[in-house]
Amino acid sequence: MLRVVLLACTGQPEEVVARAGRLCYFPSNISDLKKAITKNKAREMIMKLSESGHLSAFEHASFTFGIEGISRVCSHQLVRHRIASYSQQSQRYVTFGDNFDYIIPESIKKNKKLLKKYEDAVLFTKKVYDELIEEGIHKEDARYVLPNASETKIIVTMNARELLHFFTLRLCRRAQWEIREMAKLMLKEVKKIAPNIFCNAGPECIRTRCPEGKMSCGKSFEVKKELLSI
Repeated sequence: MLRVVLLACTGQPEEVVARAGRLCYFPSNISDLKKAITKNKAREMIMKLSESGHLSAFEHASFTFGIEGISRVCSHQLVRHRIASYSQQSQRYVTFGDNFDYIIPESIKKNKKLLKKYEDAVLFTKKVYDELIEEGIHKEDARYVLPNASETKIIVTMNARELLHFFTLRLCRRAQWEIREMAKLMLKEVKKIAPNIFCNAGPECIRTRCPEGKMSCGKSFEVKKELLSI
């Protein structure tokens, strides 16, 4: 089961971002910044920074997530986001015995005939994996037979600017279903802590217009309604 937990974040992330932004534009000294930025002032500054595209200040707030119940397919997509730190459960050092879990796409669950073939294929690879381990093959070599469907766990840290970029790409309906569902849970977590930073988080279509051209889903209103309800 997909699960996302916000493990840690910068203390008072919105105030930190606002203070960084204020320092760039006002003749304040460092000791005055903490007094100058109240919660209301932080919101105003964050809106100004967002509207002007001055997003470097957002890099001072970071968020760490614990994620489980995703496939290796999803984690491979996730780690393509370069400005982040990752710690993933190792298939080299962890032996997968009775605790072997795997992800089944909804499109396959709906077809009973194909679902059985899918599960048979996944469980066959697990059987071969177990036999390799029993015959003395090291885990780091036996893992080659495991499928992309294998469940994995990962800890991810991103700053707010990279998170906003991540949400722009992965909350788009053209993103694959699994990483999109994961991104929605991540957004839900950070909105509890920093609602002003992430108030307009999501694909470009909810802020301006869809950049996908002929590949657009054509449902920007539905996307906006869905994400603003998070």
